[in-house]
Amino acid sequence: MNDVVTESYSPSVPSHRWYSRLTRKHWLTLNGAFLGWIFDGYEALALIMVLPALMHSVLTPGQMSSLPLYAGLVIGITLLGWGIGGLVGGVLADYVGRKPMMMWSVLLYALLTGCTAFSGNLIYLCVLRFLTGLAMGSEWSTGIALIAETWPREARAKGAGFLQSGFGWGTLIAALIWYALSVYDPFGADNWRVMFVVGALPALFVLYIRRGVDESEQWQQAVRNKQWSATGTSDASNRPTKRPFTLKQVFSERESVRRIVLTTILSIVTIVGWWAVSSWLPARTAELAALEHVVNASHWISSVSIVYTIGAILAYMLSGFIIDGVGRRWYLFLGFTGSLATTVLAYGWISSVEGMLAIAAINGFFTLGCTFAWLAIYPAELFNASVRSTATSFVFNSARLVAWIFPILSGSMIKSFGGVSHAALVFGSVYVIGMILPWFLPETKDIGLPEDLDSLNAHATRS
Repeated sequence: MNDVVTESYSPSVPSHRWYSRLTRKHWLTLNGAFLGWIFDGYEALALIMVLPALMHSVLTPGQMSSLPLYAGLVIGITLLGWGIGGLVGGVLADYVGRKPMMMWSVLLYALLTGCTAFSGNLIYLCVLRFLTGLAMGSEWSTGIALIAETWPREARAKGAGFLQSGFGWGTLIAALIWYALSVYDPFGADNWRVMFVVGALPALFVLYIRRGVDESEQWQQAVRNKQWSATGTSDASNRPTKRPFTLKQVFSERESVRRIVLTTILSIVTIVGWWAVSSWLPARTAELAALEHVVNASHWISSVSIVYTIGAILAYMLSGFIIDGVGRRWYLFLGFTGSLATTVLAYGWISSVEGMLAIAAINGFFTLGCTFAWLAIYPAELFNASVRSTATSFVFNSARLVAWIFPILSGSMIKSFGGVSHAALVFGSVYVIGMILPWFLPETKDIGLPEDLDSLNAHATRS
């Protein structure tokens, strides 16, 4: 045991290739979490893409006059459920295990997404979107915890980057399916219902999780050994024998509070930056198309969305390699710097749909790719296995609880700032915060997880 801990915590870079210690079981675990994230990404973008058609089906003629408000409400209430569900599910995963929470999350959100296809009015739709968000929330933190705790140190960041790419692949699949439905128009005004029926397919995926994914041994060991320290930095001799409530434990240690506050602010920067900047790219593309009197503006909007998503997927696939090369803090600094620069380019310099298409992949690489990939890699390295799911879900989902109001207010914000471009440039300045805060966090490149340090401290205390 001591040999394993020493090797995993050693700051030296392994001499073997990053994938040399990966086994079939490691890849099965990644596949299990990856497929879940594909459907997370699919579900998230499907709602945004079908929203105009969906709202025309569920709103009454009187409600149509306030369509932007109701459309924002549907997205916002989904994000609210997603945030609450993520917090609750993250805590439960630290008590009942990663695998059970993943199974229930996938099953419930698949069934509820399928039920969305039968929405006939706004109230029914909003209730289903909130419940779907609740079910979907815990999928994120359980997948991250599984990869962090099962993959070898030299491959951990790469595996987390591959996992994050599942979300990107899911959004790309949603964009392509909706594009095909728009072109061939098989069900007319009810095409949007097909998108949610497809979203019910993950229910079958639960069978794969039961067979292919094992529970995290590292989490089980941390609980057995009563490793309650949130960051592995507290005195092992002073630790309670009874397990504290995980959320309370995260906020009971000075170092843990510092880490979770800083990473949560960075998460808010990421989420707010995306919702207040990148989600307006289609609207900006539509504006440019109208100014240029472009024929078939919807084609350009779809093309920009697809190219943007491809840029993000590329960033996800490369993120583990980049972050292991330059370190966590430099990665965050460069990612947020790139996001700020591409925001200025997209909204302050580009003046044609052709230019927007050209910049879309670069914008997606940074604002959706780099600035989200760190959330799958870095927070898991800052907290112990006994509270890892709780901490990472808090970092990500508390940001959702802040961001859920943006879709509802987006219409009025755009109007207040004098258009999409001005609003995006103002809110894009939030990325400056993301360039500063990483330097106040610990560098975890080539370092073992906190439970490894915790084991060393406990061993030294016993000696």
